[in-house]
Amino acid sequence: MEPLTRTLVHFSHALKFEDLSGDIVHQTKCLLLDYLGVTIAGTRTESAQAVCRMVLNDTYNLGPGPCTIIGTSARSSPERAALANGTASHSIELDDTHQAGSIHLGVVMFSVAIALSEIHPEVATKQFIAAVVAGYEVAARLAMALQPKLHYELGFHPTATCGVFGAAVTAARILGLGEDQMRWSVGIAGSMAAGSLEFLSDGSWTKRLHPGLAAQNGILAAKLAAEGFRGPASILEGRDGFLSAYSRDAKFDLVNQDLGKTYEILRTSTKPHACCRYMQTPIDGLTELAITNDLHPQQVSRVEIAVLEAGWPLVCEPRQRKYSPSSIVDAQFSMPFAAALALTYRQAGLDQFTEENLKSAQLQSLMSKVVMVKDQRIEKNFPAEWATRVKVQLTNGDEFEKAVRFPKGDPENPLSWQELTTKFQSLARHVFPQSRCQEIVDSVKEMDRRFMSLSALWNLLARPTPETAGRSAPAARGS
Repeated sequence: MEPLTRTLVHFSHALKFEDLSGDIVHQTKCLLLDYLGVTIAGTRTESAQAVCRMVLNDTYNLGPGPCTIIGTSARSSPERAALANGTASHSIELDDTHQAGSIHLGVVMFSVAIALSEIHPEVATKQFIAAVVAGYEVAARLAMALQPKLHYELGFHPTATCGVFGAAVTAARILGLGEDQMRWSVGIAGSMAAGSLEFLSDGSWTKRLHPGLAAQNGILAAKLAAEGFRGPASILEGRDGFLSAYSRDAKFDLVNQDLGKTYEILRTSTKPHACCRYMQTPIDGLTELAITNDLHPQQVSRVEIAVLEAGWPLVCEPRQRKYSPSSIVDAQFSMPFAAALALTYRQAGLDQFTEENLKSAQLQSLMSKVVMVKDQRIEKNFPAEWATRVKVQLTNGDEFEKAVRFPKGDPENPLSWQELTTKFQSLARHVFPQSRCQEIVDSVKEMDRRFMSLSALWNLLARPTPETAGRSAPAARGS
């Protein structure tokens, strides 16, 4: 069998900024801006504030530390900052998604790279970007090889399980480790690959913690390797390795297929709606029908939505919980609730996923009219296309139908820089003044074009007040 681990690590270690196209560099900046927006907003959630309090109250934390906990005035060690930032960035369900791997990448890789670059000010923008791209590549390829549907069936969340390998590679690059040390880092990460989907049973917060843990553990793996601690060189392809243990039918060849010819960061999507990626395409379709045909909830008698089979256990089952969500987490994984939002508000952002809407009689009535179906027509090109077909029937007998192949935010239907800027400002304005938000946008946009210290950018992410997010910032609605 091909030594998958060695080949993937060799590529990841040898990758240079000069190997990256302008499109890749631009995409990395787009995803960084997106990450910063969702992280800043995420710090206001109860779940992120709990992590921040833990970090600040940790008796083993002997000082404030050198690394920023984004959106707060708190600082900590690289590991703890990565944990806090990774959790915050995944707390509002607006972070980026790699379609083919069904994995959230930026919440892990940027959390690692920012924290470590703060303690290594010599790290230049080009080194930072290359480290992030390498981490995206590793985690995405592993997620594709596992086959997301099969990985989900075993109860795992790929953002956590595959993310830790990408985190280890990003960390190893920022730390300047040798190829052997990077391989040990990846081998060590194999014993840290964990993340359960059981949060779906009661709407608890552990999914939000997954990228934070992956980022923290990736740093720990690289630091251990830097000190000479060794991990197995066959962690991916071995008899008891990651691919065999975490999927019933892993596609080993996908790990290194076209390695260096295609870059998975270019196949990563951004989210316009504050919920599970499997619900984004149906929301787009229903919103368009509502706007184009001026539909209103009281006119609707039936809503039919074709949902991808891979997402069925996430957003369609168990049926009772999906039709009666009791928390915001529940709602963000409820296709009926999202459909009701789309038809009622013609959008599904943070301002719609609220406790108030969970109790809305009008939304509950509309949810009861939603029927979810499986449709082989939308499966044929999955995971390259996350398609849907939606149909709305009215009480007067009229019927409207829409097929959508690519949701807004996909590489084939991307958010523009201006749209991403608008999204960032809408999220960050609750924490920073408009002038600071614009300064962050401008700094990210120009980060590879002018000489600037990354630390100057990261300093913009800290609140200048003595308050800490875990103790005084108002919680985000519906957290």
